[in-house]
Amino acid sequence: MIKSMTGFGRSEVSEGARKFTIEMKAVNHRYLDVTIKMPKKLNVFEAAIRSELKNYIQRGKVDIFITYEDTSENNVMIKYNHDIAAEYMKYLKEMAEEFGLDNDIRVSTLSRYPEVLTMEEQNTDEEEIWKVLQKAVDIAAQGMAESRIREGENLKEDLLGKLDDMEKNVAFIAERSPQIVAEYRQKLADKVHELLDGAAVDENRIATEVTIYADKICVDEEMVRLRSHIEAVRKALYDGGSIGRKLDFLAQEMNREANTILSKANDLTVSDCGIELKTTIEKIREQIQNIE
Repeated sequence: MIKSMTGFGRSEVSEGARKFTIEMKAVNHRYLDVTIKMPKKLNVFEAAIRSELKNYIQRGKVDIFITYEDTSENNVMIKYNHDIAAEYMKYLKEMAEEFGLDNDIRVSTLSRYPEVLTMEEQNTDEEEIWKVLQKAVDIAAQGMAESRIREGENLKEDLLGKLDDMEKNVAFIAERSPQIVAEYRQKLADKVHELLDGAAVDENRIATEVTIYADKICVDEEMVRLRSHIEAVRKALYDGGSIGRKLDFLAQEMNREANTILSKANDLTVSDCGIELKTTIEKIREQIQNIE
């Protein structure tokens, strides 16, 4: 099977007081590029999340959004910073003496000064948190992988259809090429007879000219290579795996052969067919950009 680089996955996992909601969005990219947006308290798990994701995706740009809720009653505590409060009191006393003011500071006022009273989360078991988070990551990544496989199969069917169209064009050019040479020979012979007005015609000279012309427009080698590339793409699609880069290279090679065929074309129908070939190859290249 082949995978598209476009996909989406979502998960919502709750265990006890902890709840994780994860969304993953993937689009095409030359390499694996992962961006994670999550609460700061989960930053310690970033490397583990990236490592887990590699089990499901090898290439693409992935945006991951993680929200975390902890509804436990005792997950935070208030901390009294005695040294900071003492510093405030020291300078307030100095200010009162220096400016002749009443030192009317109250406990309720002092407690509202920055850093005197702070709320801190109690130590949490990272292993327990990761156990739930990993489960949520796996579910979301699996959903994204399945959507990428479905899209990949659609791409595969579309590409196989385009390869069939290319083969029809190649078969037409192969059938038409000998006819072009025969028509050229007949036109050349008719023109020579007309110019000589009944005089003897040198058939060897005509044969030489026809041979030169046939060699000039010959695309046999290009047709063989193009057929080979088409078969290689078809085989890669059936074999599956991470074939995006390989298909991109083969598409470039097919385009090169189509360009050569078009440059040698000395016939309107072959030129039209060559243009159709190039158009189909360009469509194939666009589709391939989204294959992992």
